[in-house]
Amino acid sequence: MESLSCFLLAMALLVAILLLSKFLTNHQQSLLPGPKPWPIIGNLNLIGPLPHQSLHELAKQYGELMQLKFGLLTVVVASSSEMAKQFLKTHDQVFASRPVTAAGKYTTYNYCNVTWAPYGPYWRQGRKIYLTELFSSKRLDSYEYIRVEERRELISRLHALSGTLVTLKDHLSRTTLSIVSRIVLGKKYFSEPEARQTEVVKLEEFQEMLDELFLLNGVLNIGDWIPWIDFLDLQGYVKRMKALSKKLNRFYDHVIDEHQARRQAAGKDFVAKDMVDLLLELADDPNLEVKINSDGIKGFMQDLVAGGTDTSATTVEWAMSELMKQPHLIKKATEELDKVIGRDRWVEERDFPQLPYLAAILKETMRLHPVAVLLAPHAALEDCKVAGYDIYKGTTVFINVWSIGRDPQIWEDPEKFMPERFLGKVTDVKGQHFELLPFGSGRRMCPGYTLALKMMGSSLANLLHGFNWKLPDNMEIEDISMDEVYGLATPRKFPLVAITEPRLPLHLYQ
Repeated sequence: MESLSCFLLAMALLVAILLLSKFLTNHQQSLLPGPKPWPIIGNLNLIGPLPHQSLHELAKQYGELMQLKFGLLTVVVASSSEMAKQFLKTHDQVFASRPVTAAGKYTTYNYCNVTWAPYGPYWRQGRKIYLTELFSSKRLDSYEYIRVEERRELISRLHALSGTLVTLKDHLSRTTLSIVSRIVLGKKYFSEPEARQTEVVKLEEFQEMLDELFLLNGVLNIGDWIPWIDFLDLQGYVKRMKALSKKLNRFYDHVIDEHQARRQAAGKDFVAKDMVDLLLELADDPNLEVKINSDGIKGFMQDLVAGGTDTSATTVEWAMSELMKQPHLIKKATEELDKVIGRDRWVEERDFPQLPYLAAILKETMRLHPVAVLLAPHAALEDCKVAGYDIYKGTTVFINVWSIGRDPQIWEDPEKFMPERFLGKVTDVKGQHFELLPFGSGRRMCPGYTLALKMMGSSLANLLHGFNWKLPDNMEIEDISMDEVYGLATPRKFPLVAITEPRLPLHLYQ
């Protein structure tokens, strides 16, 4: 009897070992490929100053879906359109949240905006407000006169500077900031460079704050990845985030106070005229699922102002940079403009559907130079199997849009700027074609993409329609650098400088 018990015990132990071995083998097979991590730092040693390019090179070795360790935390990187589709469509809800970051805590009022808010009732309500209230077609159409007025201001300034060196990004940023400020805040809350100080902030100062915001929201902050050394703030990023937050908070408080005073003065006759007015009305709505407090209003304001400003200006500057490297493309674009628009008026937003080559230029720019080279990181809400691999709850997921735009399996001669590749194609940037995702896709797609497309399209079209462009006398086409600066947005490292001259009748510039 005792020998039988021993035999049964041995058999049970053997079966247990075999089952455990099989489980471990299957588990090992379901792990994603990736570089072997170092203790504590993980694979951070492999990430250079341009993380999207570092990850692009690693993907060539480990594949379209790979796993790394950033410090102590697991990171998964998707570098192909098919893998992007897995996260942004097939398993969209599982990966609809955001990771915890210092940027979310310190620069967005503790995750009170839509960009960094975790998935849940607050985020769902915020996105609904954006889509149905702030970015509805009717609302955007009602603000077209603002976009027209500011575009005319841009044209007038460039005309006055004809024959002199122009730093294009400065003028584009000023125009987009003016448009967004008037739409969102009701007026320009900054003083123009040529005017005396009458507002709470100067244009240059406000642009510096936005540049800092984009940089700090895109950096790899070591404290995010190795939480037990977070308090040391080894890179100084948290200190900068706190300082920036104070500056932005003073500005937003001033804006809200002015709007509240105007509401109180008008009483029952008050009519909302801008997006801050709408947000303040919504904050008083007792039927909201989640109450919007003052930090929530500021978080939404920041999303709207920052998201609408730098992205449009950056994309148009990249487009002009690529066109000036290939002047024959400018000739094609202006031939289309002369044929469709003529030379007796400016390009309007309603004209853009009749300008397929201009649309192709913008798409090609967003393919090679997406503003968000890595989409804002996603976080897994639960364990999930993607493409046969196990991805665990809490994993951070990056979609490398920059890498997808250079995939030779999708794009012929991917490093070449060639707008013709989009002519006659149905590929768009609205999140349904995963080979082209400048605004993302799925639940976390940028809700303001329609406004961005309107501003980018009309700006680029009128820059080309209204002016001839040439490089400074001491500069050749080969001298145009295409180096980048990494952040939540990815602008040119060296601003594009050019000389303009009018190409339309002079009375149009008045």
